[in-house]
Amino acid sequence: MWNDGKSIRLSRIAIIIFMVLLVATAVFAPSIVHKTFMNTDMARWNGYFLFTIYIGCIPAALLLISLFRTLGRIEKGDVFIPKNVESLRNISWYCFAGAVISAVSVGYYFPWVMVAISAAFMGLIVRIVKNIIAKAVSLQDDANLTI
Repeated sequence: MWNDGKSIRLSRIAIIIFMVLLVATAVFAPSIVHKTFMNTDMARWNGYFLFTIYIGCIPAALLLISLFRTLGRIEKGDVFIPKNVESLRNISWYCFAGAVISAVSVGYYFPWVMVAISAAFMGLIVRIVKNIIAKAVSLQDDANLTI
């Protein structure tokens, strides 16, 4: 039977997989970029692609670490706490940082616009969830004071 514990474990496994993929991307980025663009006019832009990838790895790594830690707190039963609100706030900012990095990269490769829009949209969704959780924390604090 599927339950919350299994769901959290699956989410943590997915985060670990994404962490491994992020490290692999960082390690193999030069080779991937070179092979992708070696026979095109874009080969002269390899340095820009690598810069975008490596700078983009920073908020991506911070986001994955924040997600992992947040799931750890939820697994312990600490759901509606200020630390989770702070983590969600940070996660939304990491999404927006990725959006800015991608938006700047549109200057040399227009398809980055899709990454920029997607990251900004995810940042907005996380921000709304953060506001909902913040309200729940406030309501829980009020309820704890009245008992």
